[in-house]
Amino acid sequence: MAHAHHHDHAHDHNDHTGHAHGPGGHVHAPANFGMAFAIGISLNTVFVIIEAIYGYASGSMALVADAGHNLSDVLGLIAAWTAAVLSKRAPTPRFTYGLRGSSILAALFNAVFLLVAVGAIAWEAVLRLFNPEPVTEVTVMIVATIGIVINGVTAWLFASGRDSDLNIRGAYLHMVADAAVSAGVVLAAVVILFTGWLWIDAMTSLAVCALIVWGTWGLLRDSTAMSLAAVPRGIDPVAVRGYLEQCSGVTQVHDLHIWPMSTTEVALTCHMVMPTGHPGDAYLMDVAQRLRRDFGIEHATIQIECDPNSPCALAPDHVI
Repeated sequence: MAHAHHHDHAHDHNDHTGHAHGPGGHVHAPANFGMAFAIGISLNTVFVIIEAIYGYASGSMALVADAGHNLSDVLGLIAAWTAAVLSKRAPTPRFTYGLRGSSILAALFNAVFLLVAVGAIAWEAVLRLFNPEPVTEVTVMIVATIGIVINGVTAWLFASGRDSDLNIRGAYLHMVADAAVSAGVVLAAVVILFTGWLWIDAMTSLAVCALIVWGTWGLLRDSTAMSLAAVPRGIDPVAVRGYLEQCSGVTQVHDLHIWPMSTTEVALTCHMVMPTGHPGDAYLMDVAQRLRRDFGIEHATIQIECDPNSPCALAPDHVI
């Protein structure tokens, strides 16, 4: 680099790198869903045992499949809860952002795990489609209805965080998917009760699997993008660059990077060329506050370059 790279401090306004945070400090803390996780895991664990027992006893593949899906949700909730706890760990010399990225990994794990579980359910449903067996309809309806209530309540506990935290969204989608599977099981049992069509049990499972895949695709797409440090959905990088370029004294912005530190926190780094000289701490704090307020970027690191005739090695777009 042609310029020194330091952090700015109140006593030294001549450094060429500014590191300022908006109001609220370094971290925008996500809501605490610990109680929701504890309730969801407890209720679903008990229900998995009950549903599996009655599923085998009644001969319903749909009910057994629902129990298997519920088991995957218990594991998914445990993964999401573990990540939520780990993401609050303090930074260390090696993990300089702490373990905030674990929430992204948990969301990706939940998406993949959900799809794997759906694949297993679909496979069993196809086998049952060609070899239908008698079903105890009333037992199936009662157990599956309980499942709708349990999964619906658990989904409701996570509903408030589904749009702001991808990790919570993963837990929410698991619960909604389970409620949908249980509803499908009830519907299949009703149809079988009045028509005797045993193949409805398997067909309903396949239909619900398709519904879950459709609902999970967005979670898989977003969590994969986050794990690759893509600009989070909802943040327009062109708009961010436009704001930085119009800041007073700035003639060029380059080496701009925006990436998620976790499922709720976003970081930014960039170089701003300012031939008039370093603008001072107050200027950098104002830029950081605007980035936080207007774009939801909590952690902004800005390097100031004062001599436009000394080209920065990171200026070309193809250089990272």
